[in-house]
Amino acid sequence: MPTATYEKIEARTLGSATATVTFSTIPATYTDLVFVFNGGTTSSGPTMRMTVNGDSGANYSDTALDGDGSSAVSTLHSGANIMAITNNVGIAGTRGAQTTNMQLQNYSNATTYKTVLFRANNATSSGFPGVTAAVGLWRNTAAITSISLTTASTTFLSGSTFTLYGIKAA
Repeated sequence: MPTATYEKIEARTLGSATATVTFSTIPATYTDLVFVFNGGTTSSGPTMRMTVNGDSGANYSDTALDGDGSSAVSTLHSGANIMAITNNVGIAGTRGAQTTNMQLQNYSNATTYKTVLFRANNATSSGFPGVTAAVGLWRNTAAITSISLTTASTTFLSGSTFTLYGIKAA
């Protein structure tokens, strides 16, 4: 029987509305990380944001392509103090209406900047509906040991789930 490639590191289901979710004990024993969010926020539209290792300096960049089936927009942030994950799609004010997947590649390597690929969707008909595909960069060579997620101006809804997986080395 083949062994699983993904190994769950940590999973959380919010018991109450929460402004920031932090995964602070990320081991350096995997090749990559995969993060999955399923939930919503207390109001529609805010962007999900990520910081790494408590770094709030101007060390983040992201480029995104967002669409809603009738129009598309591309955005670029460079030298930012956060990485915008959902960008123009926003997060739905309904639990379960937003799904976000992130892949943090080569996260424990201490000689290269860290790349993040992410995809998100907002399944509601209001509050910035649509999908996004993007790439982000954390301009730091330190291994990633913690990830913090927030929103632009609100809180994550009670019942939202956050799961972090490690990808085992081949």
